Amino acid sequence: MKGKKPAVVVIVIIALLAACVGGWMWYRSQQDRPLTLYGNVDIRTVNMSFRVGGRLAALNVDEGDAIKAGEPLGVLDQGPYDNALLQAEANVAAAQAKYDLVIAGYRDEEIAQAAAQVNQAQAAFDYAQNFYQRQQGLWATRVISANDLENARSSSEQAKATLKAAKDKLSQYRTGNRPQEIAQAQASLQQAKAQLAQARLDLQDTTLIAPSNGTLLTRAVEPGSMLNAGSTVLTLSLTRPVWVRAYVNEASLNQAKPGSEVQIYTDGRPDKPYRGKIGFVSPTAEFTPKTVETPDLRTDLVYRLRIIVTDADDSLRQGMPVTVSFEGGQQHEQQ
Repeated sequence: MKGKKPAVVVIVIIALLAACVGGWMWYRSQQDRPLTLYGNVDIRTVNMSFRVGGRLAALNVDEGDAIKAGEPLGVLDQGPYDNALLQAEANVAAAQAKYDLVIAGYRDEEIAQAAAQVNQAQAAFDYAQNFYQRQQGLWATRVISANDLENARSSSEQAKATLKAAKDKLSQYRTGNRPQEIAQAQASLQQAKAQLAQARLDLQDTTLIAPSNGTLLTRAVEPGSMLNAGSTVLTLSLTRPVWVRAYVNEASLNQAKPGSEVQIYTDGRPDKPYRGKIGFVSPTAEFTPKTVETPDLRTDLVYRLRIIVTDADDSLRQGMPVTVSFEGGQQHEQQ
């Protein structure tokens, strides 16, 4: 029995050494394994609406249609906006005419007419002044009454006021309009032009234009509907560029650097991966979303990644689950 104890000890020691070596080799294999992440093709949509309100006249697309950037998708009834544009154009023409008139000043014929009115007022004043002086002489001898004298004085003062008004008018005609009047006319013209530009923009906004390529997801209204400005009419799913949203834990964060190339696998083509490049790494941590299938605990803090698919095609659908492998990307970088 005593001879067997050393043998048992040796066996235990060998087993422990084998376990240590196996554990070390497993640890090294885990360290050398390429990073694998799980995510989804990012869903990006645009809610399209008219910037102005009105009655929807027509929609040119339906759900599922492929949309190209710049394509007209729908139009509002343009009648009210055509009328508003005509009114704005008329206002600009009137303001322009008034401004030109103020800048040009008064015509020679108007100046000559004002000068004639001054001469006429001067003659009337001279007559009234002479008559008043004669009446003063008669009043001194009490030939006329005090009432007659007062009437003569009043007529003289009235003629004097009329003469002054005629001279002021002639001076205005000769010097032209005041700078304040010119500035006011110019401001009115600029305001009318701004209203015209807005009327043109409103008319342009009665046509709904696709902002980018995509697929129409939702057609929310039908022709004949009365719409307020900003009401959602169509929902567009953007197809390019294609992004993948994935999450990485802090321990593997050093492998997920912006610019790193990766391979992206889908269930439909497991042997033919897409290529991608990490374009964004969130600077803040968050809890793992429940929609992400990952072998780690969902309570782990992770960092969000945005991966740009560089060779995307129509097989990648919005929301599709994908597996992101850093193995192929690392090999590509080494090459």
